[in-house]
Amino acid sequence: MISILSNKQITAKIKHQGAELCSLLANDTQKEYIWEGNPEYWGKHSPVLFPIVGTLKNNSFQIDNTSYQLARHGFARDMNFELIDKTENSVTFSIQSSVETLKIYPFEFELQIIYALEGKKLNIAYNVINKNQSQLPFSIGAHPAFALNGNFEDYELQFEKDETLVYHLLENDLISKKTKRVEKQDNLVPLNYPLFENDALIFKSLESESLNILKNGIPLLKIDFQGFPHLGIWTKKDAPFLCIEPWYGYSDTDESTGNLFEKEGIQIIEANSIFNSIFSVAIF
Repeated sequence: MISILSNKQITAKIKHQGAELCSLLANDTQKEYIWEGNPEYWGKHSPVLFPIVGTLKNNSFQIDNTSYQLARHGFARDMNFELIDKTENSVTFSIQSSVETLKIYPFEFELQIIYALEGKKLNIAYNVINKNQSQLPFSIGAHPAFALNGNFEDYELQFEKDETLVYHLLENDLISKKTKRVEKQDNLVPLNYPLFENDALIFKSLESESLNILKNGIPLLKIDFQGFPHLGIWTKKDAPFLCIEPWYGYSDTDESTGNLFEKEGIQIIEANSIFNSIFSVAIF
């Protein structure tokens, strides 16, 4: 099933499977901003990463001396979400812990994802509800792929701040100690495929809390990720899309102990409490 939100400026379509944004359309030009999901390159559009972001060492973690297996990026993206609220400009989806999730993630939770239109902007909010009488460790992240048609090198990223951009490299899907600096001009980063020859660019910290995607110097999109501590940027060789991924958390390092509460970048919610975050995508 797909839910549709539309106002005078934009139309958004969200699959109930994974509560995944699959279309963001400008109503006047009919321009599509979300990657089509062609499996020749990558068969997703904008999966939600929960309750982990990235890869665990040995794809496992431990809680109270018990080991659990949890695949890359978690399970939320593969689950059917329930539609629990819909208004003229917003839609709210939910999944909850179950007998099946407890086998691989031994915590009671509810995850709500809210999509809301605001002019030419789509707001995407995450509510993680801890239903336990103890702490809940988790990560959550977005993975939206934006369609970049034509010559990839016609595009560039404009960061909010003119800062030094240092990212961590992945080795065997884990965060390594190796870092690289992104070449830029002022706060502009020209795009090219060799930039991603070692997989995603993983930024553990940034001063910027938003960035624009430009084509031939003209802004196309603004992604605002205020409050998100980490950011991933990724594409595949010759693929006509770019993922801009605000995260709370990232892959394990090779030195990970496996204790989920000690995991680098992990978030902790106190008993019977709620975590809230929001990011947005605006078209120009």
